[in-house]
Amino acid sequence: MISPSATGAAVQKESLHDWLMSDRPHSRRQASLGRAYAAWRTFARNRLAMLGLAIVVALVLIAALANVIAPYSPYVGDLLTTRLLPPSAAHWFGTDDQGRDILSRVIFGSRITLYVVVLVAILAAPIGLVVGTVAGYAGGWVDAVLMRITDIFLAFPRLILALAFVAALGPGIGNAVIAIAITSWPPYARIARAETLTIRQADYIAAVQLIGASPWRIVLRHIMPLCVSSVIVRVTLDMAGIILTAAGLGFLGLGAQPPMPEWGALIANGRLYVLDQWWVAAAPGAAIFIVSLAFNLLGDGLRDALDPKGVK
Repeated sequence: MISPSATGAAVQKESLHDWLMSDRPHSRRQASLGRAYAAWRTFARNRLAMLGLAIVVALVLIAALANVIAPYSPYVGDLLTTRLLPPSAAHWFGTDDQGRDILSRVIFGSRITLYVVVLVAILAAPIGLVVGTVAGYAGGWVDAVLMRITDIFLAFPRLILALAFVAALGPGIGNAVIAIAITSWPPYARIARAETLTIRQADYIAAVQLIGASPWRIVLRHIMPLCVSSVIVRVTLDMAGIILTAAGLGFLGLGAQPPMPEWGALIANGRLYVLDQWWVAAAPGAAIFIVSLAFNLLGDGLRDALDPKGVK
C-alpha cells in the first residue's frame, strides 16, 4: 500500500516537472529554469558526458583537498632511502630522483592544472566573445580588421605561438597563462562572429534598434548572451588543448619552474629514467590523459545539451 506522503511527493515532483517543462512559461525565471532543466536532462542521458563531469568534479575536489589527501610532502624527499623506489604500498606511484612521492606531486599538480585552465578560460573567452560579436555586428572595415588579426593568430600553431610569447615574457607559470590565453581567443571570436551574423538579422534586433538602443547596448545585452552557450562549449572542448599546451611549456622548462609539481615538468624529469624507472613519467602522463579525455567528454555532452534543436 502506498502511503499518502509518498503519493504527495510524487504529485509534487510531477507538478514541478510540468511547471519546468511548460510550453507557455508565465515568467522569465520560469523560462530560464525550464531551459536549464531540459538541458540537464539531455546532458544526464549521455553516460560518457556524466563520466567526464565526474572526473572533472573529482579533479576539483582533489585540488581543493590536496593538503589532506596527499600522503607526503610534494617538495621534500629522502635521497638516501626513497630515491627512485617502484610503486608499493608505501608509495603508490613510486618516487622520483629526489626521493619525493610521485602520488603527492601529481595530487598537488592538479592545483596548477586547474589554475591554468580556469585563468585561461577567464582571460581568453571574454576577449574572443567581445571581438567576435563586435566584428559580426559592426561589419565593414571593423569586421575586416578584427578578422584579419584573428587570422594572423590562427595561422600559427598554438604551442609554437605560446612558445614565442613565453620566450618574450620569460619562463614562469604566470607568463605561461598569459601566453596560452593570448593564443586561445581566436576560435571563440570566429564562433561568436558566425552566430552574430545570423542573430543581427532577427526581427527583435530590428525592434531594439527602432526604440533607439545604442550599438553597444545591442551587442552587450541582446547578442552576446545568445553566443555564450556556443563559446562555453568550445571552451570546454579546448580545455584538453590548454592542458597539453601548459604541459608542453612545462616540459620545455618554460612553464612552472622547479620544484613546482606541474605535470609537464614531471614528465620532463621522468624522461631521463623512462626505460628503467618508467613510473616517474607514467603517473603524470596518465593524469594528463585522463583529465584531457574528461574535458572532451564533458564538452561533447554540453554541445548536445546546449543545442536548442537537440534539447527535449
